[in-house]
Amino acid sequence: MRKYLWLVILGILLIGFLPTDIHQAQTNVPIIYVLTADGPVTPAMREYLRRGIQLAERRNALALIFQLNTPGGSVDTTNTMIQDIRESQVPVVVYVQPRGAMAASAGTLITLAGHIAAMAPETTIGAASPVGAEGQELGQTMEAKVKNMLKATVRTLAERRGEEAVKLAEETIESAIAVSANEALQVGLVDFIATDLADLIRQMDGFSVQMPQGPRTLQTTGVMTERISPSLIEQILSILTNPNIVFLLLTIGVQAIIIELYSPGGWVAGFIGVVCVALALYGLGVLPVNWFGIIFIIIAFVLFILELNTPTFGGLTAAGIASLIIGALVLFNSPGVPSFQRISIPLVVVTSTALGLLFVGMLLFALRTQRTAVQMGIESVIGKHGEVKAAINPVGSVQVGGELWTAELQPGQQPIPVGTRVEITGKQGIRLFVRPIQEPPKETT
Repeated sequence: MRKYLWLVILGILLIGFLPTDIHQAQTNVPIIYVLTADGPVTPAMREYLRRGIQLAERRNALALIFQLNTPGGSVDTTNTMIQDIRESQVPVVVYVQPRGAMAASAGTLITLAGHIAAMAPETTIGAASPVGAEGQELGQTMEAKVKNMLKATVRTLAERRGEEAVKLAEETIESAIAVSANEALQVGLVDFIATDLADLIRQMDGFSVQMPQGPRTLQTTGVMTERISPSLIEQILSILTNPNIVFLLLTIGVQAIIIELYSPGGWVAGFIGVVCVALALYGLGVLPVNWFGIIFIIIAFVLFILELNTPTFGGLTAAGIASLIIGALVLFNSPGVPSFQRISIPLVVVTSTALGLLFVGMLLFALRTQRTAVQMGIESVIGKHGEVKAAINPVGSVQVGGELWTAELQPGQQPIPVGTRVEITGKQGIRLFVRPIQEPPKETT
């Protein structure tokens, strides 16, 4: 049964690596592929875009439209996406939408990298000043170096759009300026303002784009569109950029591993724990985190484990809850981290408290089980016979069925020497009452 379960799990994982789009039958009608990216710029978004470009190239698509709504993300990932767009053999149209969407920070560079840049009404672009990996302000020297590199990048991408566009693009880096779709269109930073996908495709008709092979004029009349959805793996990796999900996976994973260690013999809890921790580690590698918070989280789980081994009736658990809350806030909510990459404080408090109560529940269950086991053990020896191993006067020990028990005399009972065979007649707490069933051996001279 376990073998078949593993086969099912493996099959699900393999299916996750397959793209979710199914190409329609070959047709002479030109096709435009459409991708939709909503969230931070992450490796998952990069792979999604790369897969879309490769598919469009293989099937000789007319163009690829990349619908974008992002608050920004990693510079390294952004640079890779820019390279993929500029080296594409198919025109890539970056379209900031829907209404209210933004191409902030790294999204600004990705939009400018498109062979065509378009925005929906009521959208914004800009605010591309760099920050550190943990959201903190950069040092003066490092900030100057990074800004100059990014300004050179946007100059390269925007110079085909005119001097005003280049100036505005540089200001988004230097002064963190953000502008509306209308302002971006006025200076030529984008090519179109389109109310929806159909309007964008209509405006693209007859538009000339500069490709690596030379200029190309788009003919979009009667074109067919096909959406490419993220694969299961890309969706999972995208979800792992949410700090709330990462925190839950981390706490659930460690808890499951602890349960497996304290209740060996199974494998389900251990398997779930390892998978959750592995996914959490991926998320921690993508998110801007302060790794000092990990120390507090480790301390929290150490305190929980100590509570199980040396019960303090809640003292260590309370300290563990406090340490876990501090660790989560330090890990994800350091000063300068963008709001979309911060963890929910109520979630941290509720999860940490629930985890602490779970450990208390495990402790109480263990203590109750231990008391029940002792009680059942005492009840089972009443009426049985044993042998005195340490003289009972007034307290001694009796061996019953391979187990050594403490025994004591009842009022008025004579001391019972070593070697006497006795019958267990009762108990008080965890001490036994006994009576001799044979005379003690007589001394010989």
